[in-house]
Amino acid sequence: MRTFGTILAALGLAGAAHAAAPGLPALQRPFEAVKPVASLKVSGTADWVAIAPDAVWVGGSGPDVVVRIDPRTNRITDRVELPGEPCAGIVLGFGALWAPLCGAHPGLARVDLATRKLDRVTPLASVMAEAGIAAAGDSLWLPIDDRGGLARLDPATGRIRSVLALPPGSLNPLGQGDRLWVTSIKTDRLVAVDARRAVVVGEAPTGPQPRFLAAGAGSVWTLNQGDGSVTRVDAARLKVTATAPLGLAGHGGDIAFTSGWVFTTLMGVPLTAVRAADARPVRQWVGPGGDSLRIGHGAVWLTDYRKGLVARYPLTRLVP
Repeated sequence: MRTFGTILAALGLAGAAHAAAPGLPALQRPFEAVKPVASLKVSGTADWVAIAPDAVWVGGSGPDVVVRIDPRTNRITDRVELPGEPCAGIVLGFGALWAPLCGAHPGLARVDLATRKLDRVTPLASVMAEAGIAAAGDSLWLPIDDRGGLARLDPATGRIRSVLALPPGSLNPLGQGDRLWVTSIKTDRLVAVDARRAVVVGEAPTGPQPRFLAAGAGSVWTLNQGDGSVTRVDAARLKVTATAPLGLAGHGGDIAFTSGWVFTTLMGVPLTAVRAADARPVRQWVGPGGDSLRIGHGAVWLTDYRKGLVARYPLTRLVP
């Protein structure tokens, strides 16, 4: 996910960017000390990662692409060109990889997982950059405005079935079976949606300006851009059970869960490891790199947006 500073730089306004907070100095070590087992060039930039049972998919721009990596060989096997920038996440579901596209002709791209080819782009009125897309229940879910409009899309056609009204600033959805979780950056809430019935079933408070989120160990974890903390919400009771201050305030970043651990990333602080059992940060790496990540195949897959790279870091090198 691009930082606010990256977006401003593209507009020639880099001097107005917010610097990342210093993080947790007592837990820090140089990121260059962690060596990846593979580093692959995606495109001019690299952003958004999705994990499949047999592959890792990564989006990029300049040119606009999604690439497929075989985790057995750590090599790119397929490079699918897109007619626009994958600017709002990528998600796997219903036999395909889905990528919302920004640009002159916004749309939703469908890449068939069997053929590994782009087979359809459904035009959309707009795509919210730095938002997201989710698969839950029998539908795809895509924010369509910052007022809380969440579109339910038919995966057979890519077209909008209906629009669900959520709190303003509900931009980042996460699917988990028949449950959909959405953070609201404007109301500091986590919203729970029954994806089969398309109804809101509850809300929970979070830290300030929650954006990206992950689920695991019976909880939902939100990365809060307002103060750089992570909030753990009990998924069944919709109650906050812990807050982990990480010192990572700022735009951009990402969060992912694996058994026993939560990892976050932010440019300048590429990785922070949080122990899930007590929501305690135990290690933090600082230096160039970072932006988006997912965990799978025994590793953290971390992008370096500016260099257009994705790297594989075995979990055994990152956790005590």
